[in-house]
Amino acid sequence: MKKLIRVTSVPLSIEKLLGNQLSYMNEFYEVIAVSSDEKNLKRIAQNLGVKYHAVEMTRKITPIKDLLAIIKMYQFFRKEKPEIVHSHTPKAGLVAMIAAYFSKVPVRMHTVAGLPLLEATGFKRLILNLVEKITYSFATKVYPNSFKMKDIMIEEKFCKPQKLKVLGNGSSNGIDLQHFDPEIFSEKTKQNLKNELNILQDDFVFIFIGRLVKDKGINELVSAFSSMNAFKNIKLLLVGPLEQSLDPILEKTLYEIENNPQIITTDFVADVRPYLAISNCLVLPSYREGFPNAVLQAGAMELPCIVTDINGCNEIITDGINGLIIAAKSESDLKNAMLKLLNDLDLVQKLKLTSRKTIEKKYSQHKLWHELRFEYESFF
Repeated sequence: MKKLIRVTSVPLSIEKLLGNQLSYMNEFYEVIAVSSDEKNLKRIAQNLGVKYHAVEMTRKITPIKDLLAIIKMYQFFRKEKPEIVHSHTPKAGLVAMIAAYFSKVPVRMHTVAGLPLLEATGFKRLILNLVEKITYSFATKVYPNSFKMKDIMIEEKFCKPQKLKVLGNGSSNGIDLQHFDPEIFSEKTKQNLKNELNILQDDFVFIFIGRLVKDKGINELVSAFSSMNAFKNIKLLLVGPLEQSLDPILEKTLYEIENNPQIITTDFVADVRPYLAISNCLVLPSYREGFPNAVLQAGAMELPCIVTDINGCNEIITDGINGLIIAAKSESDLKNAMLKLLNDLDLVQKLKLTSRKTIEKKYSQHKLWHELRFEYESFF
C-alpha cells in the first residue's frame, strides 16, 4: 500500500479542514497525519484512525524555527519514504514541500485554502509573496480551492498556470450533507438552545462563524448591527474565538461586543450545527477567504448568506439566489443587506429554499473525496 502523508501547521486544521477525508483515504493508502502540538494531534489522529507524527511549526515568520522544522520533516520523510506528501496551510506548505523535495518524495501536492498575504502591504507583502513562490516551486502540483483564487495566483505570477488545478467546484473538503442537515434538530432542541442564549422566539438571528478578527470584517459587522437599534427583536450570534494577538479588532468593537445585550458570543464550539439551526442568516463580511466552510455549512443548513464580493464567497453565493453579495469593507453595504432581509421575510424564505439545493448540487463531500483520490492515482 502506498504511503500518503498529510501535513498542516496545527492539528485543528486536520480536524476541521480535513476530518474524515483522512479516514476515507486510509482505505486506499497508509495515511500519516503530520502537524505540531503532539497531544492534540494524537487525539485527532486516533479519532480518525490514522497514524501521526508531530513536527513543531509556527504560524508566524520565524526563520530559525522554520529551518529546524524543515530539517525534522526531511528526516521523517527520509525514514518513511512516502509516495505522496500533501500539505495544507502556508507554513506547513513551505516546510513540507521543501523537505519533500530534498528527500526525493515523488509526488508533492500543496492545497491553497486562503492567501493571508492579500491584506498585507510593504515589506511584509514581499516576504509573504516570496514564501508562496518558494512553496509552489518545490511542489509537483498546487491546488487552489477556488477558481478565482487560481486567477489571483496566476495574476501574481506565483507559478506557471499549468501547475495549478482546482478540484471539483472548489473547496478543500466539500460538505457532509448528512451531518449538516437541519432536519436533525428538533424544535425542542432548538428552543432549549435559544433559552440558554437568551434568544426570544421571534428574534431574527444573524450568525457569524469564525475567528473574531479584523480581516473577517468583525469591526464592520458589529458597527452595522449596533446601528440598527430601532429593531428590538434581532440578535447577533458570534460563534468563534477572539484572537486579539494576531489580527486585533478595534477596542470600541470589543467594548460593544461585551456590552450590547443583543450580541451573543460563544467562543470556539466543536459543533456549529445547533447554532446554525437556530439562526436566520449567516453573515461573513470577510476581507479575504479561500473557500469558506462556514458558507457551505450554512447553505447546507438552509440559511441564506450575506457575503463579501471576494473569491470563494462569490463562487458559492449567487446574489439574489441563495444569498446577498456586498462590497468588502463596506459597513453601509453590510447594513443595507441586513436591513433588506429584516424588512423582506419573503425574500429570506426564497433564498432559504435554494440554499441547500445549491450545496447539494455542487459541493457534496464524497464527490470531492473521489476526485482527490483519482488525482492521487493519476500520478502513478
